[in-house]
Amino acid sequence: MSYINFTLDTDADGIALVTWNMPDRSMNVFTEEVMGELDKIIDQVVADAGIKGAVITSGKDSFSGGADLTMLQKMLAVFAREKTKDPQKAAKLLFDNAGRMGGLWRKLETSGKPWVSAINGTCMGGAFELSLACHGRVAADSDKVKMALPEVKVGIFPGAGGTQRVPRLTDQQQALQMLTSGQNLSPQKAKAMGLIHEIAEPAKLVETAKAMIRNGLKAVQPWDEKGFKLPGGQIYSPAGFNLWPPAIAILRRETYGNYPAAAAILKCVYEGLLVPFDTALRIEQRYFTEIMQTREAAAMIRSLFVSLQELNKGARRPAGVPETKFKKIGILGAGFMGAGIAYVTAKAGIPVVLLDRDMESAEKGKAHSDSLVSDQVKKGRAKPEEKDKLLSLITPTADYADLAGCDLVVEAVFEDSAVKKAATEQAEAALKSSAIFASNTSTIPITSLAKNSARPKNFVGIHFFSPVDKMMLVEIILGKKTGDKALATAIDFVRAIKKTPIVVNDTRGFYVNRCVLRYMSEAYKMLIEGVPAPMIENAAKAAGMPVGPLALTDETAIDLAQKIMKQTIRDLGDKAVDPKQMALINTMVDDHGRFGRKNGKGFYDYPAKPAKKKLWPGLKDLYTQLAPEKVDYEELQQRLLVTIALEAARVMEEGIVTDPREADVGSILAFGFAPYTGGALSYIDGIGAKEFVKIAKGLQKKYGAEFKAPKLLLDMAEKGETFYQRFDPYAKGDVKQAA
Repeated sequence: MSYINFTLDTDADGIALVTWNMPDRSMNVFTEEVMGELDKIIDQVVADAGIKGAVITSGKDSFSGGADLTMLQKMLAVFAREKTKDPQKAAKLLFDNAGRMGGLWRKLETSGKPWVSAINGTCMGGAFELSLACHGRVAADSDKVKMALPEVKVGIFPGAGGTQRVPRLTDQQQALQMLTSGQNLSPQKAKAMGLIHEIAEPAKLVETAKAMIRNGLKAVQPWDEKGFKLPGGQIYSPAGFNLWPPAIAILRRETYGNYPAAAAILKCVYEGLLVPFDTALRIEQRYFTEIMQTREAAAMIRSLFVSLQELNKGARRPAGVPETKFKKIGILGAGFMGAGIAYVTAKAGIPVVLLDRDMESAEKGKAHSDSLVSDQVKKGRAKPEEKDKLLSLITPTADYADLAGCDLVVEAVFEDSAVKKAATEQAEAALKSSAIFASNTSTIPITSLAKNSARPKNFVGIHFFSPVDKMMLVEIILGKKTGDKALATAIDFVRAIKKTPIVVNDTRGFYVNRCVLRYMSEAYKMLIEGVPAPMIENAAKAAGMPVGPLALTDETAIDLAQKIMKQTIRDLGDKAVDPKQMALINTMVDDHGRFGRKNGKGFYDYPAKPAKKKLWPGLKDLYTQLAPEKVDYEELQQRLLVTIALEAARVMEEGIVTDPREADVGSILAFGFAPYTGGALSYIDGIGAKEFVKIAKGLQKKYGAEFKAPKLLLDMAEKGETFYQRFDPYAKGDVKQAA
């Protein structure tokens, strides 16, 4: 029998080697076709008396990325359609579909013949659940091997037996940690937890797996044997009593109840370990069916899996422009941003010329890369030879002539138009005419900077976020004259350094900064109203934001906020900034010398480590404080999310961002907009435009014009539209397939 996605070869010992190698994908993923073929392969192995057992491995560098979540999206679309006709029948259909993969893995592990998973690379989600269902598991001893059940990160959970097999192989504490965090496991960590049996040299991986079968591997899982005992003890035991009450509290502390899937994991493990294995799988299937119907799952799958992959594959790249293979990239300015850009470029294996006004400054910029990669070596995340290679790719210089031959130059000099003008002119004099020039400005419009260029069609904005090595988003800013080649080259560069590009048209603050400034501004308003600072920060976290707005202001610097406000007044007039907010920031900077984290005092105090930061007690003396019980805590949460979402809607109305995928993914990756919502626009879509406008009007009445809904939203409310209908990113049929 032949298969499209698998080959099956039986050796002289009667051991079948099942090799998974999808012909049209860079990585193996589970599709309907793949699962159908696996079902037939299990039947073939069982039916063939000459086959003693089977080893499953991958024909690619990675094992598998797990399920193709677009398959889940289709399943949910069918459910939504059927639900209008017969809700009960639709629920049964969804339940059956949700259990298909889990049922297949159960069929494999009870087939009566031993199976071994030979894990040669990345093994995620459903693929690791398949491995856990195998009677033996061997992983290659390689940095490329990472195992995880990361589904919780996209709003669902391991629904093919993962919540039942993991806590039957390792203790419940480690199981819960792994399942609720989606953490990656190295082969060593997985073996220590009891999740795999052996680690083998990559060249001997398949042979080691076959040896397990030759040496008499049992075709029965531990939990199917009489007298099976849970590792670490039962739920109702002293260990269980010590684990479960704090586990529930910790989950609440970490998620604020915003992630239904994380809570469902605890329920699956707790309830599943009290019953026989097949009943436990049914409990998991029921919770999985329930979670798949949540707003959070739909929004997170769309933004954090489907849209993210499409953008990473260049969904917004102009068609017909040849891909750029970078031979050399120039960075102007070796300060914190420039040095960070040089590091991520060299890490991607691209030679970098790092230029500053003198050699000492340029060398200092290179030393930043040395420090970052040395830290990675110290933590065991990089090898000394990788450090040497990375540093050899960075050439510090003070001579513009060294930029000759660069395909792309990224300018990251001081935020001053005159300094940027001089840097642009000197760089272009040394560059070939086809080279692309990009500015990393965060405040100055690209169209005005492009006036300094002799070739504005080759001029583009590439806005990184700090710290560059950690922040995964990059805004690509189009000036009025930016050409397709410049845009394509910028996207190619961002993809080469493994970051996510979003394309933004030119405006003050671009997209991300406009939203972030609204978030901070709302917090200043709350302080002025007399809302206690701890309530503001806690409300932000309860709403799903990773960092409170006051802490975020400290990170970006309060004196920078002051500079931005003053520049805004100069450019747009006195009414552009609330005078009360200006007074608050002036008080913090000018009267109290509180600049933020950088000088150890801002809205927070930053004592010497290991002491933790704490809110500055003096904040409560700046304004008359409201009694906490008089403050509507839920309304605080709402205000912080709604003000950002309204700004995102305005940005769409103005045509600054044109694709809702970019607005959503950008809001999550850049400043952590409540990921469970799917992003700033999905937050509105989830509530519904009509209801959202009603909320905004209520807040406008109480708190002012920043809550005024734009005309676009009013129109959408009237028509019952969502952003993904109004600005359908797939209308042109231009979709870059996920792996």
